[in-house]
This record gives sequence, structure tokens and C-alpha cells, in this order.
Amino acid sequence: MDYKAKYESWLLNSYFDADTKAELKSIGENEQEVKERFYTDLEFGTAGLRGIIGAGTNRMNIYTVRKATQGLANYINKSGNAGRGVAIAYDSRHMSPEFADETALCLAANGIKAYVFESLRPTPELSFAVRHLNCVAGINITASHNPPEYNGYKVYWEDGAQITPPHDKGIMDEVKAIEDYTTMKTMSLREAKATGLYEIIGAVVDDAYITELKKQVLHQDAIDVVGKDIKIVYSPLHGTGNIPARRVLKELGFQNVFVVKEQELPDGDFPTVSYPNPEAAEAFELGLKLAKEVDADIVLATDPDADRLGVRVKDKNGEYHTLTGNISGCLLADYEIGQRKELGGLPEDGYLIKTIVTSNMAEAIAKYYNVGLIEVLTGFKYIGQQILGFETNRKGKYLFGFEESYGCLIGTYARDKDAIAATMALCEAAAYYRTKGMNLWDATIALYNRYGYYKDEIQSITLKGIKGLAKIQEIMDTLRKNPPSEIAGYKVVKARDYKANTIRDMETGQVVPTGLPASNVLYYDLSDDAWVCVRPSGTEPKVKFYYGIKGASLQDADDKSQEMGKEVLAMIDKMM
Repeated sequence: MDYKAKYESWLLNSYFDADTKAELKSIGENEQEVKERFYTDLEFGTAGLRGIIGAGTNRMNIYTVRKATQGLANYINKSGNAGRGVAIAYDSRHMSPEFADETALCLAANGIKAYVFESLRPTPELSFAVRHLNCVAGINITASHNPPEYNGYKVYWEDGAQITPPHDKGIMDEVKAIEDYTTMKTMSLREAKATGLYEIIGAVVDDAYITELKKQVLHQDAIDVVGKDIKIVYSPLHGTGNIPARRVLKELGFQNVFVVKEQELPDGDFPTVSYPNPEAAEAFELGLKLAKEVDADIVLATDPDADRLGVRVKDKNGEYHTLTGNISGCLLADYEIGQRKELGGLPEDGYLIKTIVTSNMAEAIAKYYNVGLIEVLTGFKYIGQQILGFETNRKGKYLFGFEESYGCLIGTYARDKDAIAATMALCEAAAYYRTKGMNLWDATIALYNRYGYYKDEIQSITLKGIKGLAKIQEIMDTLRKNPPSEIAGYKVVKARDYKANTIRDMETGQVVPTGLPASNVLYYDLSDDAWVCVRPSGTEPKVKFYYGIKGASLQDADDKSQEMGKEVLAMIDKMM
């Protein structure tokens, strides 16, 4: 059925509600818009769904959400685990509560109990709740840091991590097998509650989650001494982090937490930013203004589902510095692993885990503490997969895991990145370093002095719609067929193609497997510990160019990174 026929079927079929039909009628004269909405089905990928809210097969709406849920329900029922139920959370985005209920009612109609949070909650708490409630799966309605017009549907399995093989493929196959929307099951909320298949959850799970966070604290002694003196500015960026972040900081003893009022309350329009990403400088404009007014030591911002944390820290001259996801992750990795070593020693089989696009400084930290380093594909679920492997095999101890995109996990109570825990840990580290006469910027400089002046950046281009997807594929195909021999004066030493499962030594021609699952990613190991990686985003219509260098000083690193950035932009321009 072509896109026009699909469009007409939605207009004519009594299954679809009046509001949906009215929206579709309003675009009837815009053939390109009709095509964009119906030329394909919104893809259920390895993490679930993510797309623009609206009517159509290629949009996020109650029908595409119901279809995804029906496929998941079919998979759960075939696994024989329906009795364990599914935990459901949602964020502050438009339609998030509605999509959460639609999900719960479809599960209930399939005989699967839904545990639904009473109001919005962070992604990491959903990850925790799956295991805490012994659920077979979890679903979070969120589009993370995407613009306001987006929403999404993340699926977790019983280990609390986002789905990985074989479950991801199994669920995807079940979703794809559904061709007729009218065959999907649902029931009324009253009926679901009456049959015990819809249960509201809240404070009990919240308390258990906060308890687990507080168990991760290493230096309550330092907080007890200086917690009252450290000034913290925090912004939830209109999302889910406000209540849990403030709660855990207060309970630990941080008495001076200032919340950015303009960004405090949930708002799916995200009115103070163009998009709610703590990686973006605009997300910190209001926070830094408040920080200067109150003379804050640290400025923190979490994205709407509170799994990513952005950081600004003040030096002794009163200037605020940005800590990228790589540097804040490395700072926490060094603190967590270093202090665990000081307090009780490290296990012989301890591991630091990072993604392939995360800073090479992580390798230096692992070597310094003589712990193992595991590198995984981009996506925190692969870090969660390693934790599960440690538990299943009873071999290996998780010490810390992080990725460049402003996400980390301390402890194993959850299996996704946790910005609430990161907020807590950075404030704890600030307290610890203050007892040593240092601030977090001093600790960052010490990090560079110990491990080297690594600098890692990213350039990305947004390519929306049908033509955009084709262009992204063209860029990947071009680089795959014609790998560069040199980038910004650095020699390409090895070329990794994770889709082809090859690592090619550019000098000898020797080829070995990557050892990781197939993924549309190209990676170039360069001379002098530099690197470049290219991959399409898994959550946005973007192709991303990651790169990293190592300098002899902060200024040298800045200069080298700037030159690398110019070369990467030139590469992009040639392919556009």
C-alpha cells in the first residue's frame, strides 16, 4: 500500500478517532506532508520508538504506541513471563501521560499487569523499578533531549537495561508482524484497574530508589563537614529531575541548593531553550546568571528524563568552566575508583567501561589504577549488558561506566545512565575536594596533569525527512568505500568498520574482527592518540562526527582540537 492509500485508509476507517481524522484532513492539500507521515511506519528500533508527535504511520501517536506495545506484549506472552508485569514511567513531554496510559491499557488487554508511576519520573528510576518490582520489562515514554515536537518509547528488559540481543530483534519482529492496526488490543482504564492489571506506583519506589543512591556515597564525612558551605545551582530544564535531585542533596546535607525558577516546573514546550539539552550552552544561560548572583561553586542541569547531566564549575578567580561529558565522566571515574581504592582497595577483576566514542583518557585512568577497561558500542544499554554479564558469569566487578553524551552510572542498582546519581556524586566530590583545599576546577586540572591533556569534541549535521535519511546513508557509504589515509595531519593507523566487523591496519593491510555487534559506525584510530568516528544518531535525524586529540597543555589541546574540527567540517562540506 503506498502512502496515499495509507492516508485514505486512516481517513475512512472507523477505528481511528475524530481528532486524528481532523488533523489528517488539515494536511490533505500538502502532498509532501502526507508523504512524510505515511511513506513508512515509524521504525521500532533497538531502543524502541522516537519521532514527531502527530497523526500517521510515521509519527508518534496513540496508534503507533499501541502497535509497539502489542508487539512487546506478544513477545512477553511467548516468553511465558506475563505474570511478572511491566513498569511504566513518563516524562514532561506533550502526550507523555496519554502514551503511558495507552501502553498500560494495551498490556492489560493482553493479560500483562502494568505498574504505572503516578506522575513523571526520571529514566534511571524506571530502570531501577524494573528490577525492584521484578518486572519482565519496562517502558519509559520520553524523547530525552530532543526538541518539543518529539516523543519516544524506550523499552527495557528484566535486567533494567534497554533491550539488547536477542530481545531487541525478537520484539522488533513482533512489531513488524502487525500489519492491521484494528487487530491491536486495548481496554478501558476502569476495567484494567478492576481486574488488577493496572497499578499506580509512586512513593514506595521513590524511597527505595533514593536509598540506593545514598548507598553509593563514599565520603559522607566530607559532606558533614562542608556540605553547608557549598553553593549549588541546579536546573531540571523543565523535566523530571527537580524533585529527586533536590531530595537526595537535601537528605545528604547540602543546604545551599538554588533552583533555576524559570526552568523548575515541568513544561513540554521547554520555553527557555530551543531544545532541552544540557550539552548546549543555552541550557546554562539562566543557571549561570543565578550562579553569579549567589556565588555558586557548581552549576548543574539535567535533561528532561534526567539521565544526562551538564556541568559548570567555578575556579578560584570566580570564572565558570564547562566540563564536557567526557571530562565530567573522567572526573567522576577517577574520584569513584580512586576513593574506593583508598577506602577499601579495588577488586582484582574490576572494570571501567566506556563507549567507543568516549575519551581515551578513560584508558589512561584504567591503566593508572590497574583495572580492566571494556569498550562497547554507543548506547548505555551495552554498559548495562556488561554488568549483566558480570552477574551471570560471576566474574568481573563493575567499578564505573560512562559515555561522552553526558551520562554515567555509579553502582548497579540501575542499568542506565543516571543524572540524579551523577548530580549527587559531583556534589559529594566537591565536598571531598574542598576538605583538601581544592575546588572541582582544581580537581579537573589535576586530572589533566595526571593523565594528559585530552580534548574530545563532536560535529553533527541535521538531515530531516526522506531526503535527509538518504543523504546520511550516502555519507556513510562514501566514507566506507573511500576511507581517508590522513585527517588534519594525523596518519590513519587503523580503520574500523563496525558494520562489516573489520579493523584494518592501514600499513600492513591486516584485518581482524571488531569483536562487537554489527553497527553502522566508522572509526579511525590516528597517530598520537587521536581519533575520529562517524555514525548516524540513533535518536535524531543527524550524522555525528566525533573526534579526540591529546595535547601537551590545555592551550595546545585547544589548538589541536580546533584544527581537527576545521578538517572534520571540511570533510562534511565535501560530502554535502
